[in-house]
Amino acid sequence: MTTCTPRAAWITLLRRLHYYVGLFVGPFIFVAALTGTLYVATPQLEEAIYAQALNATTQGEPQSLAAQVAIAQQVSGGHLRLHAVRPGLEPGDTTRVMFTDPALAASEHRAIFIDPVTLAVKGDMPVYGTSGILPLRQWIDYAHRSLLLGEVGRLYSELAASWMWVAALGGITLWSVTQPRRRLNNPVQNHRRLHVTLGWLLFVGMLLFSATGLTWSQWAGGNVDKMRAAFGWLTPQLNAQLHGPQQPHDEHADHHGGMVMSATHVNIRQLDTVLQTAQAAGLNALRLEIRPPKDAQHGWTVTEIDRRWPTQVDAVAVDPTTLQVTDHTRFADFPLMAKLTRWGVDFHMGILLGLPNQLLLIGFGVGLCLMIVIGYRLWWIRRPASPSASPAQTLVQSWLMLSVWGRVGVGLLAIVLGLAMPVLGGSLLLFMLVDWLRWVYASRAVIAQSAD
Repeated sequence: MTTCTPRAAWITLLRRLHYYVGLFVGPFIFVAALTGTLYVATPQLEEAIYAQALNATTQGEPQSLAAQVAIAQQVSGGHLRLHAVRPGLEPGDTTRVMFTDPALAASEHRAIFIDPVTLAVKGDMPVYGTSGILPLRQWIDYAHRSLLLGEVGRLYSELAASWMWVAALGGITLWSVTQPRRRLNNPVQNHRRLHVTLGWLLFVGMLLFSATGLTWSQWAGGNVDKMRAAFGWLTPQLNAQLHGPQQPHDEHADHHGGMVMSATHVNIRQLDTVLQTAQAAGLNALRLEIRPPKDAQHGWTVTEIDRRWPTQVDAVAVDPTTLQVTDHTRFADFPLMAKLTRWGVDFHMGILLGLPNQLLLIGFGVGLCLMIVIGYRLWWIRRPASPSASPAQTLVQSWLMLSVWGRVGVGLLAIVLGLAMPVLGGSLLLFMLVDWLRWVYASRAVIAQSAD
């Protein structure tokens, strides 16, 4: 076994791990950063592309909300279940009426855009998710989350989120313990300084985006939800059930086959009264979403959807019989971690602070892509001229060079992180396999050269 000082052993392990994260996970982080940058940069472009659907008459008295929804139902054919209504409360805004359409993919709804004043149909297109993003950003979002490959493709984004914080911490640590005593001017050191400078500038953002990205992930995200539930960090849920305790919330309930019901089950004549009741209860945001009762056991829900600063996400439940508020959740009463989660997610999406948020994330995304490119350039400059057969060039051997307690600590940490983030654990095993195969190949090459 190769012997070295404890400090050198740790540096060797960190360098090897950072090398593999950069080499194999770097492309996934690059794509995530690029598509994420495109996502946050498109709201203004979307407003221009879909101006016809988003802009309404600015002068005149708005018609009743019930009348607007009735027009949308006529356009949809009257056989689709009403999913939600987003009233155009500001002059010049259209009312968005969304229907559950079995022909669309999960989390997608058909939206009819109605002019509140003239009742003219301004647009008809699918929208996606709770934020209701339009087709352009929807396509970019699919690319960002799954490379347009569905659930299988989500592993790419989870891989990027799982390793980005490790790359950030490992890179900063390596720089701290290996920086040269004097400034050297050569291609390697010049590229390294630029790589490190960008790493320091982007360090906090990499940690934040790694954490928020994991909350959306398939495998690690489930574990994050369990942890939040255990510590009481979950976002309070509005209870719209009329009698008895609230049933467990199913985020995917709208996509179950049994949810396609006749629109006649919804009394749209109550819409205006429900809106007035919610506003009287303190929901004063200009961005609201009204959802009809799921069934006879549930009431209407009205939710503020203005996630800018200050955040307005209060919600009320309204009894369809008495038209009285039966439950009320207030963002001011959310636990601190629930608030931080809300702000973190909205910052990740570029909507928390408006244009400054967008510009900051665009700068972050461009900087991260540049840092990854420089990292690859640095690797290319320093790549060995011939394959090395040294066992010290493997992760396993680097780990074995640690002290007993060091090996135990790293092993336990790897197991814990692998269980909490299965994609990270699985990819770590893959790194070790590739490392071993590479060493075997290099060893055989060296033996063959010696024989010659």
